[in-house]
Amino acid sequence: MSSTRAYPAYSRPLWQRWLFTRETAVIALLLAVWFYSVNNVQFFDGPLTITYLLLDMTPILLIALPMTLIIVTGEIDLSVASVVGLSSVLVGVLHEAGWSIPAAGLLALVVGLLCGALNGFLVAYVGLPSLAVTIGTLALYRGLAVGLLGTKAVTDFPEKWTDRATEKIGETPYPQVIVLVAVLAVVFAFLLHFTAFGRGIYDIGLNTEAARFTGVDVQRTKLVLFMLAGVVSALAGIYYTLRFGSARGDNATGLELRVIAAVLLGGVSIFGGRGRLHGVIAGVLLIGVLAAALRLEGQTVNVINIIIGLLLVVSVVSTSVLDWVMKTTAARRNTRGSSPTDAPAGVATQGRH
Repeated sequence: MSSTRAYPAYSRPLWQRWLFTRETAVIALLLAVWFYSVNNVQFFDGPLTITYLLLDMTPILLIALPMTLIIVTGEIDLSVASVVGLSSVLVGVLHEAGWSIPAAGLLALVVGLLCGALNGFLVAYVGLPSLAVTIGTLALYRGLAVGLLGTKAVTDFPEKWTDRATEKIGETPYPQVIVLVAVLAVVFAFLLHFTAFGRGIYDIGLNTEAARFTGVDVQRTKLVLFMLAGVVSALAGIYYTLRFGSARGDNATGLELRVIAAVLLGGVSIFGGRGRLHGVIAGVLLIGVLAAALRLEGQTVNVINIIIGLLLVVSVVSTSVLDWVMKTTAARRNTRGSSPTDAPAGVATQGRH
């Protein structure tokens, strides 16, 4: 006698469970936009465009990695762009004070870690909503950045470091910083998808109380995730500073919205408990390629934001619609599959005399 799996996720073959997903749809849309752009947008197939596209997407790719894990737990971090700005200012101020770039960058990473720890402590141990906490720390960290540097900018960075931030791999159009992004992506993918810690993240997003009963340390997990977001945001801030050769208090303003949009577009549920990292990476690249193609077509920033916003809304709404369709279809199948002969003895014959 063969047993059947009770979970609905296993009711379809493996290839269908991998192919018919939002992540696959985002990857397919990314490829469609890319090939259309290469064939129809002037100069889009040039290596220079690819280089600048990847350089521009690097901060978003970096921050999207820990942000994915945070949103899977059902939380959110809106302070990441402020941490980018604060770390950028620290690198600039310390460099002016005579520190080397590696030493200034190391201290900026420590400060980013502490910023994330503050967020995580208030959310995990004090029990405050992450939305309220990170809105507050967004203003706090941005205020510290502006307060340290004022309205001026630090631009006298050594050329060897600013060139290193944009240096390419040999004769290819791919910048060297992509290697760092790829390594971190592998680390975060392994952490989320192949470890007990990652399974705990999904458990928290699905049901916090149930996760506690299964042995997941909910508070520690959330603290670690916010600390990861802080240190990776600080790393993005160091790159941002060297990439543009400028440290300013308003660097990366609004970047958190682009990160969250890419994460949600990549298939992560805003309610938690669902999402895969490869879909998020595809979502980041999709937004970058689409925006670049529209700019080269002469579209304004407002038009680009409208199109990306509509795409995000459709992607979020489609999840609810597909869930409703699947539940309705499953309910109808169950209703059709039931019959009087399935009832226990004596129940099916009630009322028949």
